[in-house]
Amino acid sequence: MLKYLNGYDSQLKAQVQTLIDQDKLGEYLLSKYPTIHEYTTDKSLYSYVQTLKNTHMRNAVPISKVLYDTKIRDIHTALGTHTFVSRVQGGKLKAKNEIRISHIFKKVPEPFLRMIVVHELAHIKEKEHTKAFYKLCTHIEPAYHQLEFDLRLYLTYRDIFGVLYV
Repeated sequence: MLKYLNGYDSQLKAQVQTLIDQDKLGEYLLSKYPTIHEYTTDKSLYSYVQTLKNTHMRNAVPISKVLYDTKIRDIHTALGTHTFVSRVQGGKLKAKNEIRISHIFKKVPEPFLRMIVVHELAHIKEKEHTKAFYKLCTHIEPAYHQLEFDLRLYLTYRDIFGVLYV
């Protein structure tokens, strides 16, 4: 039932289970994150990602495409993806970076979207989930770990009760 919280302490999971049993997990999330973001189109999402990238990773390689992807269905394994495609064009090697975010994040609070975007942006520089990767994530978003936990709470809520933000 708490599949998104597998790596967390059993005491913490017990607290979450209590919130679920008392039907208060939704209240908790809504009190902390009452409104959803406004980046509902691929164009606005691209602009949002570019702004974050240009603010925190100015020298990183360009991103050619950003979009909401309806094909990302197993949110237990991926909330978004970052792909790096290399192609030979003429005598040159061309590289393209793409970020795809699961379409379920069109209607969530902005901090949840930011956490996912930061995660995918960090993969531009750090391919694996190493200390350097998470250091970059917290450089871009100091509350990264708290947002990741709260997003996991939201995904847990969504699995049990359905969509919270409409």
